[in-house]
Amino acid sequence: MRDTLARLEHTIAQRSNAAPDSSYVASLFAKGRGKIAQKVGEEATETVMAAKEVDHGCDASKLVYEVADLWFHS
Repeated sequence: MRDTLARLEHTIAQRSNAAPDSSYVASLFAKGRGKIAQKVGEEATETVMAAKEVDHGCDASKLVYEVADLWFHS
C-alpha cells in the first residue's frame, strides 16, 4: 500500500504543473485549491451515500470506489 501511495504522490506532483488540457490532475490544479476542495467535498458526500447504501444491502465495492476517489482528491 505504501508503494502505491508513493507512486500516486509522484504522479500527482509531476502533473500538478502540466498544461491543464494534458490530464485531469493538471486541470484541477489549474483551477486552484478552491476547486480541489470542492471536489473533496463532493467525494466525501458520495462516500457517505455509498456507506449508507452498503448498510441497506448494496454492494460494498461502490464504497471502496468512492473511498479511493476521496483519497485521490484529498
